[in-house]
Amino acid sequence: MKKVVITGTGAVTPLGLDVESTWNALLEGKSGISRITKFDVTELPTKIAGELKDFDALNFIDKKEARRLDPFVHYAFAAAAEAVKMASINTDAINKYGAQRCGMIVSSGIGGIDTFTTQVEAYVKGGYRKVSPFFIPSIITNMASGLLAIKYGFQGPNFSISTACATANHSIAEAINIIKHGQADLMLVGGSEAAICIMGLSGFMAQKAISVRNDDPETASRPFDSGRDGFVMGEGSGVMVIESEESAKERGVEILAEIAGAGMSCDAYHMTAPCPDGSGAARAVKNALKNADINPEKIDYVNTHGTSTPLGDKAEVQALKTVFGEHAEKLKINSTKSMTGHLLGAAAGVEGIACVKTLITNEIHPTINQFTSDPGCDLDFVPNKKIQHKVNYAISNSFGFGGHNASVVYKKYQN
Repeated sequence: MKKVVITGTGAVTPLGLDVESTWNALLEGKSGISRITKFDVTELPTKIAGELKDFDALNFIDKKEARRLDPFVHYAFAAAAEAVKMASINTDAINKYGAQRCGMIVSSGIGGIDTFTTQVEAYVKGGYRKVSPFFIPSIITNMASGLLAIKYGFQGPNFSISTACATANHSIAEAINIIKHGQADLMLVGGSEAAICIMGLSGFMAQKAISVRNDDPETASRPFDSGRDGFVMGEGSGVMVIESEESAKERGVEILAEIAGAGMSCDAYHMTAPCPDGSGAARAVKNALKNADINPEKIDYVNTHGTSTPLGDKAEVQALKTVFGEHAEKLKINSTKSMTGHLLGAAAGVEGIACVKTLITNEIHPTINQFTSDPGCDLDFVPNKKIQHKVNYAISNSFGFGGHNASVVYKKYQN
């Protein structure tokens, strides 16, 4: 079976508008959470989120097209541009292997909810004639993949997956299978999300799922800390170029890391709450280890789903203890969301990139805002300061509403 490797990464996050600035901020333990500026939050119970700072879509898309597209597509274009450049994907490279051998799964959990919000407002004010002809194309979740394929000329497998917060990991997992089974040589994969709008925020506020720690935004996201009171919304995109090892070597590009395997499962328990014993999440991790053909003791580091919710964090810890047993106490574990907030369908794209950077540098970013330990969350979460630690294998976990679970195993690349 073919090895699948990573040759390019791209990201726009609340911490920075490229991979390096995001990674450096993660290592420094900086928070990207602040008061929302996109709309008036004066009367809302939650007033904070992880917004992108100084993002300009016109750096990646022309003005006319940008007006027609939802921000989640803007973000995907930005992340993809960085990943494609790093992987040296150009016309010659595409022609060499054939456009039909290059595919795309850049997905979104929610899609164009910002456009949906503004177009409903337009209808209420002026009737159907005020609704844009680009309304439907702008909100559907497959549009990032479709438009990126047009931009780069990829004619291979192309679709999107929507499994809430597990979206990006499911996209990566499916792209691995496509390459391993010979249906494509190269795939652009990941997730993009832009749900920080009045309806996106209102929906999560109605569930009482998000933090209301408005007086101290930078410490609001507290994964695994006893004071956690809900997740903090974030936005952005994380995209990777993955391809067969053979393809990468033939093209002569740098290989950043290997994707050793992926696993999936379903809680089949509740619409939004995780199974309390973490059994569904544990099955996804076990399946990922089996798919990667490695023993649990090989894993050095886990980038958790770690959302800062009372139930979710505790269930994930239980899952890790179930899978790893005594080895769980030796694992280095962190939550990228402690600094970025929760990027929903884009989260695992960014967090997968964090795993890649850790495999390259042997640096593990901290889980910030660790103030008071929780007896139910008693593992090594790399509290508040980065560490240096040899990492050969890493796991990225993502679990979504509907009980969707997906885990991906990343491996340090060796010729």
